[in-house]
Amino acid sequence: MAEHQDGASGLLEVAVLHARDVPGCVEGGADRLSLAVEGRSPDVPTASSVIRACDLPVRVVLRLDDTFTTNGGDLMRLIGLAREYVALGAEGVTFGFLDADLGIDVETTRALAESLPGVPWTFHRAVDATLEPRRAWAHLDGLPGLDAVATGGSPQGLAHGYDDVLALLDDVPGVARVLMACGGLRPDHVPWLVQAGVRQFQVDEQVRPGGSEKAYVDAALVRSWRLLLDDVVAQRGPRAAGATDAR
Repeated sequence: MAEHQDGASGLLEVAVLHARDVPGCVEGGADRLSLAVEGRSPDVPTASSVIRACDLPVRVVLRLDDTFTTNGGDLMRLIGLAREYVALGAEGVTFGFLDADLGIDVETTRALAESLPGVPWTFHRAVDATLEPRRAWAHLDGLPGLDAVATGGSPQGLAHGYDDVLALLDDVPGVARVLMACGGLRPDHVPWLVQAGVRQFQVDEQVRPGGSEKAYVDAALVRSWRLLLDDVVAQRGPRAAGATDAR
């Protein structure tokens, strides 16, 4: 994993739903799995089956409903779930909270992060629902354990938010270090994101035949993204970040 953290290669994360998705991820060359069921926390048996199915790092989503807010009781439940997932062998977790003004709920997010000392985590795409994205990213800076922020630049994903992601990378120092591009990622996005310094990418329906959740993750489709990312990083990685003039 260290090779991805130092920028020498790219990290390819695949979103999975159950253990039947795991073989395609392993055979295709994924680096990490992200587990959620209908966008929410999976039950403990599902998490256990995915974690036990391979040696790849697994990050499990912590989310109880369709909102990005939580209360004290829900927070305690999420902390308990997170500790169960980690005890099962999860490498990390994925979560994030917004306040009533659609800004980052720093207090709640920090409380959950601090309840899991030493556990790396991803701030999920709640960041795309904030009213002031630049301010939101500033509030994420320095949260303990945070090493990835999943974003498509818009609630509708990269189809609408690609230009905004490139502008963010160009304008805000340090964003590329943690930004994980996801939400409708296309192959033609990858070269420009890599050139801007991004090294973490997530795919989901792109690696399922027909883009259907009913289809298991396909090894050949994962491999195509693995080869693309490796090739682009090898060719463009040494170039200076920030050349984001292509749209």
